[in-house]
Amino acid sequence: MKDFDYIRAVSLEDARQRAMRSGAMLFAGGTTLLDLVKCGVAEPELVVDISHIAGLSQISADGSGVTIGALARMEDVAGSPGIKADYAAIAQSLSLAASPQLRNMATIGGNLLQRTRCPYFRDPGTFEACNKRNPGSGCSAIGGVTRNHAVLGTSSACIASYPGDLAVALVAFDATISLGERTVSAEDLFLLPGDTPERETILERGEMVMAVFIPSLPVAKNSIYLKIRDRQSYEFAAASAAVGLELETDRRTIKDIRVALGGVATKPWRARSVEEALIGKTIDVATVEKASRLAVEGAVSSGGNQYKIELAPRVVTRAILTTGGLL
Repeated sequence: MKDFDYIRAVSLEDARQRAMRSGAMLFAGGTTLLDLVKCGVAEPELVVDISHIAGLSQISADGSGVTIGALARMEDVAGSPGIKADYAAIAQSLSLAASPQLRNMATIGGNLLQRTRCPYFRDPGTFEACNKRNPGSGCSAIGGVTRNHAVLGTSSACIASYPGDLAVALVAFDATISLGERTVSAEDLFLLPGDTPERETILERGEMVMAVFIPSLPVAKNSIYLKIRDRQSYEFAAASAAVGLELETDRRTIKDIRVALGGVATKPWRARSVEEALIGKTIDVATVEKASRLAVEGAVSSGGNQYKIELAPRVVTRAILTTGGLL
C-alpha cells in the first residue's frame, strides 16, 4: 500500500480546496476507499476526511419530499420511520446492502459514489489490462468469467456492473443530487462507460455530493426494492428492481409506475419502456410479464451473464405484481 497524507477538513470550503489537489481523495465512512487502497487499486496522495463537517448528516422532510445529507449513515436512513413509511423502496435498498457493520459506517454520499467494479478491476497484480484502472489497456473481463457482469449499457471498453442498490431506487423516483453549486438528477449523475470507463460520474475535481432530494410521490410510498442474489446477505445483486406503483380508484388500472434495474447494467438503469407499456393498462399477470420483457431491450450477453437477460424481466414482474397486491 502506497503511503499517503491525511488531513481532516474543517469546513466545506476547506474540503473543496483540498480536493482540488492532484492525487487527493475524499474520505467519509471509508468502506470502499480503504478496500480499494488495500488491494492496490486506489493510490491517493492525500486523503481528505470530510466526516466531521457539520450540517451534512440530517434527514429532513416537508410536503415536497425528503432531503438526506451526504454524511447520513446508511443504517440511520434505512431505519428512519419517515423513510420506511413514505419511501419504502429507498429504505429496503439500504437494508439489503452490504452488512450491518458496513451500513453503520458507510455514508449516503459514499454509497452513491462507490466504484463500478468487477474482480478483474480489483486485482491489478494479476490482471494488468483494465480500462478503468489504466485507460487504453484493454478489458480483461471480456472473454473471461462474466457471470456477474453487465448486459445493459456496456461497451467494448468495459462490461463491469454498477454494484449499488440505493442509486437504483433513487433513479426510479426522480431523485436529485446536490453537488453544491449545481443540482443534477440521480440518473444523470452516472455515466455509461463508452470509451472512457475510468470516468463513472459527472463530478468534476473539487465537487462532492452534498445531499439527496427525493420528491414526495404516490409511487414512492407504494414501492418495493426486490434484490435477487446468490446468497441472502453481503452480496451484490444478480438482478434487482426498484418499482413504485399508483393505481386508479378502480384499483385495477395503472395510473403511474416507476421501474429501475440494478445488477444488470453499467449504471443504475431506468426501464422507461416498461413504464410506458403499462401506464393506463389493467394490472394482470400476462400484461405485466409482457411489458417486463422490455426491461432488457438491447441487452448483450458476454457469455456467463446470459442468465441475467432472463432473470431481470422476472424480477421486474415479481416486483410489480407484489406492489400491485397480486402476489
